[in-house]
Amino acid sequence: MQYTHEHREIQHTLRRYIDEQINPQVDEWEEAGMFPAHEVFRDLGRLGLLGLTKPEAHGGAGLDYSYSMAMAETLGHIHCGGVPMGIGVQTDMATPALARFGSEELQREFLAPAIAGEMVACIGVSEPGAGSDVAAIRTHARKDGDDYVISGQKMWITNSLQADWMCMLVNTGDGPAHRNKSLVIVPLRENGKPVKGFEVGKKIRKIGMNSSDTGLLYFDEVRVPQRYRIGEEGHGFVYQMQQFQEERLWCAASCLESLSNCITWTVEWAQERKLFGAALADQQWVQFKLAELKTEVESLRALTYQACERYVAGEDVTEWATMAKLKAGRLNRVVPDTCLQFWGGMGFTWENRVSRMFRDGRLASIGGGADEVMLGILSKTMGIAKRPPR
Repeated sequence: MQYTHEHREIQHTLRRYIDEQINPQVDEWEEAGMFPAHEVFRDLGRLGLLGLTKPEAHGGAGLDYSYSMAMAETLGHIHCGGVPMGIGVQTDMATPALARFGSEELQREFLAPAIAGEMVACIGVSEPGAGSDVAAIRTHARKDGDDYVISGQKMWITNSLQADWMCMLVNTGDGPAHRNKSLVIVPLRENGKPVKGFEVGKKIRKIGMNSSDTGLLYFDEVRVPQRYRIGEEGHGFVYQMQQFQEERLWCAASCLESLSNCITWTVEWAQERKLFGAALADQQWVQFKLAELKTEVESLRALTYQACERYVAGEDVTEWATMAKLKAGRLNRVVPDTCLQFWGGMGFTWENRVSRMFRDGRLASIGGGADEVMLGILSKTMGIAKRPPR
C-alpha cells in the first residue's frame, strides 16, 4: 500500500491541527482525566476528518479504508494515547456497522451528526463479566410494543462520560449466544442530561490513557425504539465481528508513529546523555537494541499496510487484522519498556513522554481483544484449533 498525494494532504491537515490545538493541551487533559470530546470532534468534523470512509450522503467523504489508516497513523503524533483512542472510537469502532447496515433514517439521525462532530459516540460491548468473551454479554432487551426495553451493565466504555449515543451489543432473544444478539443505537443523553434509566456508575481510574474518559454504565429499563436496531435482529454478533476488523486495523495503524517517535526520542536522548565519559549512544548494546526495535516497528507497518490493502480489495482480513493487532499490542509493551530503561531515572518520572507511552501502551494487549484472544482466532484460521459450534 502506498500513500498518495491525497493521503498526505489529509495527514498534513490533521498534523497541523494536532500541533496547534491538541498537543499544547495534552498535559492539562491528562491531569483532568478527560479531553473535551465535543469541542475536539466539532473541529475535526469541520475539517472533514470524522467521516473519511463514510457515505457522502451523510457528510462523509466516501473514500476507501486506506484513508482511515492514514488518519489513524497520524493520530500517533498526539503526545498521549487517550485522545487518539477517543477519536478512533468515533471513527472506526462505534460507526462502521451503522454506516454499513443502518437504515437511511438511522444514519440521518445518528451517523450524520457523528461525522459532523455534533454528537459523540461510544461502543458498548464489554461488561463486568464479559470482556474478551463477547458471546457472554448479559445485557438484554425485551420487546414492548414498538420499543426495546434495555437493562444491564456496560464497562470499560471509552467516551461514555461524554457520549450522546452508544452502539450497543445486546441480547434481543433467547437463542444460541452467537445468534441472539443485535446492535442497537441507544441514546444516552438529551440536552446534556442522561436519559431516563441510564446512569454512569463511576468513572474508572486507569493506570494510563488518562485523558480518555472510561465508565461503568447502568441501564435500568431504558426504552429505545426498535427502529434504532442496526440491520437484522439476531445478526449483532456477526456485525460486531466485522466491526472488530476495522477496530483492530485502526489499533495497529495508530501505533506506528507513536512507536517510531518513542525510538526517535530515545536516540536523541542517548546521543546527549553522557555515561562513563562517552555518550550512551556509543554503547553497542544500545545501538543494537534500538536498531532491533526499529526493525520490529517497520515489520508491523508492512503487516498493517498489507492487511489494509487486502481489506480495500474486499477480502476477509480477519487473520491479517488479528496478526497486526497482536503484533501492535506486543510492540506497545516492548518498545516503551526497552526505551524507558535507556532513559534511566528520567524514564521513571511521570512527565516523561516515554513513561507515558509505557503506561498508555499497555492497553493495546488487552483492549479490543486480548493477545490471548488474538492467538485463539489465529489458531482457528490456521486450522489447528476447533471452532466452537454455533
